[in-house]
Amino acid sequence: MYQLYRAILITSGRRQIALVILSLAIAALAAAPLKFQKDIVNGLTDSTIKTDKLLELAGGMMAVVLLSLALKWLLGYFSNTLGEDMIRRLRKFILISAQDSQNGKIDRGTLATTIAAEAEEVGKFTGGSIADPLMQLGTLVSVIGFVTATQPRLGLIAVIVVVPQIFVLLFSQRQVNKFVAQRVLKLRGVTNRITHRNVAEVQAEANSEFDTIYHIRRGMFLWKLSSKFIISTCNSAGLVAVLLFGGFLVLEGKSDIGTVVAATMGLTRLQNPISELIAFYRQVSAMTVKYQLLVEVTGDPTQA
Repeated sequence: MYQLYRAILITSGRRQIALVILSLAIAALAAAPLKFQKDIVNGLTDSTIKTDKLLELAGGMMAVVLLSLALKWLLGYFSNTLGEDMIRRLRKFILISAQDSQNGKIDRGTLATTIAAEAEEVGKFTGGSIADPLMQLGTLVSVIGFVTATQPRLGLIAVIVVVPQIFVLLFSQRQVNKFVAQRVLKLRGVTNRITHRNVAEVQAEANSEFDTIYHIRRGMFLWKLSSKFIISTCNSAGLVAVLLFGGFLVLEGKSDIGTVVAATMGLTRLQNPISELIAFYRQVSAMTVKYQLLVEVTGDPTQA
């Protein structure tokens, strides 16, 4: 992973700064709608809110949402553009490496797969490699911080929901990474044989390799879907726990309905950044493997 991020910072460090600033701004706004929801619900429940105040709170909430969406649009555009630029640069580098005698002769099949698929995946990853996880982590901190500040016990439940998911993800992804490397190497090998030999001669061998790739993918699906099942169970259990304990607190007069509603909405909002971070971790793990395999074939892109 160090090698991958070192290459990303060398090739796009300055452009990543703007993406980081946008990510932090989006994260800072993540909990703001929850505060508006809490105030509106409490005001309506206590019958203390007037029409003008209701309009003010609703307008403020909508303004925050629109600002957040506008920042996300900018972040998406800049990160996707950066990723496409990295794809272009990688493909040019691979072609140069294929002609460079110091790197040895690259098989045509390997060259085709690295240009068509591997460069696409690694380059595209560059755009969101720093900004995306930073935004999601910032959102987690912002939302959990808000819930904890309004009702510490409910905030503790939010933390308890997140922690087990980290361990499930770390364990399952180690297994998935092994499958990723096997799949890339198998695909390169079969492509090389098809490129250099008559298709009829290698058909049986290629079909066997395709079957192997299929079984590798099946193994990946089993690990991914099993971890997703456990993580979804944790999220659902957390939501039920917030409603249960939040309800007890309201009945005992130790909390208000607005806080419980905001905590429930906050926990629901946590599911998206958690899912995004899980997807990102899987992606960065896979990209680390693919980048290392690409470097083995073409050399270090940062030295170009």
